[in-house]
Amino acid sequence: MATIDFTVRMIFLSENIVGILGNVSLLYHYLFLCFTGCRLRSTDLIVEHLLVANTLVMLSIGIPITMAAFGWEHFLNDIGCKLLYYIHRVARGVSIGTTCLLSVFQAIIISPRNARWAQFKVKAPKYIGLSIFLCWILQLLINIIFTLYATDSWSNTNITNKKDFGLCSVVIHDRIIVLLNVGFLSFPDISCLGLMIWTSGFMLLLLYRHKQQVQHIHRTNISPRSSAESRATQSILVLVSTFVSLYTLSSIFQIYLALSSNPSQLLLIFIAPTTVCFPTVSPYILMRHDHRISTFFLSWIRIR
Repeated sequence: MATIDFTVRMIFLSENIVGILGNVSLLYHYLFLCFTGCRLRSTDLIVEHLLVANTLVMLSIGIPITMAAFGWEHFLNDIGCKLLYYIHRVARGVSIGTTCLLSVFQAIIISPRNARWAQFKVKAPKYIGLSIFLCWILQLLINIIFTLYATDSWSNTNITNKKDFGLCSVVIHDRIIVLLNVGFLSFPDISCLGLMIWTSGFMLLLLYRHKQQVQHIHRTNISPRSSAESRATQSILVLVSTFVSLYTLSSIFQIYLALSSNPSQLLLIFIAPTTVCFPTVSPYILMRHDHRISTFFLSWIRIR
């Protein structure tokens, strides 16, 4: 048992260190390009906000869970639980929304001229900033309701309708109202998930057709712009597929946790890593498919 506890603690610690370093490093790269006047892609602003949201997820839920795993339990009071839970919900929602925006805008960018989306190619970049702003505002507003249910796990012991989730607890005043609120607040996430799946299928189809068209053309005749767009599209497809897989797995655990009257400690152990798994791996997926990042870090190392 001691070996399992030590393994879980090291997994939490490693996941948080790797995730925070990846997101902060990549965010620094984009900010450096922005302040040095380099030309950025139209989707880079979306990626920047995705990295900010990922970092907030790691800080609001990853680090507190890691601290609890190392024995620092009951360090959050009622206000601390409400604040961390609210930040986590907002950051998670923005992460979902920006990933969806990234998928949609990339599908618009690579769409052929005769496609229905072609008319949005020129207009779409102008609405990126507004779309991100609305995403943040929407999540900031709709997640206020979650603060009504979150509380600490060690005080208010006389409350009988309280479900303990380890770090914090949730007070269930009326199960029907709670289920209605969860269903209503989950609608934006489900909509984004469906939109991501649809745009991913659209981009896969475009990439397949493009590959069929250029099979008979010598590689030197393919333009660098086409190659760069293909790499960016592949990066976003990998990012979206990773998100959909991890989000589905996390949702299954969350639904089971919500329906369980007495959740086991083992279930809580499995939920925590899946919650912060996407914020941990997403910056490295973006690094893997963007040659600008490797060039930037290589030049930085040489300067040092």
